Amino acid sequence: MGRGKGPEVKDAAWCAQPCIERADRQQCERLLTDKPTNASFELGNGTTVNEFILLGFPMSRNHQILVFLGLLIVYITILAGNTVIISISLLDRRLHTPMYFFLGNLALLDICFTTAIVPKILINLVTNGQTISHVGCLAQSYFYFLLGTTEFLILAVMSFDRYVAICHPLRYNTIMNNLICCLLVLGSWAGGFLDTIVQTVLTFQLSFCGPNVINRYFCDVEPLLKLACSDTSLIVFLDFVLASTLVLGSLLLSMVSYICIVVAIVKMPSAKGRWKAFSTCASHMTVVFIVYGSCIFMCARPTQSSSLDSSKIVSVANSILTPLLNPFIYSLRNKVMKDALWKALGRGQSSWKKETPGISQ
Repeated sequence: MGRGKGPEVKDAAWCAQPCIERADRQQCERLLTDKPTNASFELGNGTTVNEFILLGFPMSRNHQILVFLGLLIVYITILAGNTVIISISLLDRRLHTPMYFFLGNLALLDICFTTAIVPKILINLVTNGQTISHVGCLAQSYFYFLLGTTEFLILAVMSFDRYVAICHPLRYNTIMNNLICCLLVLGSWAGGFLDTIVQTVLTFQLSFCGPNVINRYFCDVEPLLKLACSDTSLIVFLDFVLASTLVLGSLLLSMVSYICIVVAIVKMPSAKGRWKAFSTCASHMTVVFIVYGSCIFMCARPTQSSSLDSSKIVSVANSILTPLLNPFIYSLRNKVMKDALWKALGRGQSSWKKETPGISQ
């Protein structure tokens, strides 16, 4: 059944077509944002959903090819850039410090985070498909929020590390010893796991009997829960409480750390000392602003369908743009990291010259 005037939405697959008119697509988005009770979307009484349709950004086939090529280049860049940070942090002794230990973990998180999302998008683009299996969708949603929550906690740990380094420099090595650093990282991963495992177990127990269209480019939990035929009030409540506790708690820790850092920097007598202290925090502050800014926008955005495209764009920035920028932000503004990178490249070039006949030193 249609809803009001305008073209009738026949079924869920119709909404997922890449070439539908903009007016019809807007109608689809309005319908998909509501709790779906319209009989025209139903797959049938008692029918179990075995796969979901990811609506994403409907586009023509030519545009899909261009997006595929661009996204593939971005994904390879993310893998290469973050792998370089991890490798340099392990190989160069000067980077065997808590700051670069946490940075290496952040780079690993970025690799895993994008790998949970991008490969499936690439497969759908190259095959001109938009489907994902029921189990695959729930698994993707779990890993997305597990890794995302862990990243928030790692960023808070990195803020605390900078606070200790600037506000308590004489006690830094004592406070941030190897055991404490490992416990902080393990605690971040454990916090992400505990934050998402309960909702994931409850979500796996939900029944999905139709419709099966998710108005995102990945399995986001909010539109996924709207498709459930079971009661989701407990999952929504737990998600709100746990997410608010961890996300807002990590944001509060980061804010308090940087307030103390700013106060300590202002009190420094030397302008050179103030600049040096600020430069060690500038990269991390930039990443914190991007990650938390996009998250706050997603949580505070209006619920009307007019905000759907903007929320999709912000989620792209959060899941793809941030992991892409992190290696450049931390390497281009960090003299020690740049020196270690050039040293590794020079060592590799010298080794190649020695092993290649006919190449003079």
